[in-house]
Amino acid sequence: MTVTELDDKTALVLIDLQRGTLSAPTVPHAPGDVVGRAARLAEAFRAAGAPVVLVRMVNAADGSDAVKGRSEAARRAAASGSRRPPDLGPIADALAGHETDIPVTKRNWGAFYGTDLDLQLRRRGVTQIVLGGVATSLGVESTARAAHEHGYNIAFAVDAMTDINADAHAHSIAWVFPLIGELATTEELCELLGK
Repeated sequence: MTVTELDDKTALVLIDLQRGTLSAPTVPHAPGDVVGRAARLAEAFRAAGAPVVLVRMVNAADGSDAVKGRSEAARRAAASGSRRPPDLGPIADALAGHETDIPVTKRNWGAFYGTDLDLQLRRRGVTQIVLGGVATSLGVESTARAAHEHGYNIAFAVDAMTDINADAHAHSIAWVFPLIGELATTEELCELLGK
């Protein structure tokens, strides 16, 4: 474990744990395992009176709010006629239904740009976030980079996140995340919470 401590005002931020993202094959952790660990973390945070933020991706059906700009992936998708579904579905059942949780809707990879996430955290005096979700190298990493730029301390629940690409996941865990935060398992984080 490298997480040395959790700030008095720490929030759990879970990225894209939605039916649509959880239906794809992921590595190194199966979607059900990630949701189970995320639910364990959420229970511990709620029991400690700490905020739980559930971030979900939603896009306009006509694609009008999609991120603009040229990319190889967008070009390939357009050529094949494939489109990302506008709504990736509801938050996983194991996490949903808690009135105290803070819902955040995003339209980009990261959960800060174009959302009220920073405002929600700052209103509560949050100085640190614990991150988990799908996909490690996309939504989680984008959110982590922005959190770092916003001045938050970051802890990564490395067994409560997964990816669609093993190499991308490994790169984020081994190279990017240690530069901007600390890494721990779900159980290690729950121990720090005293739960």
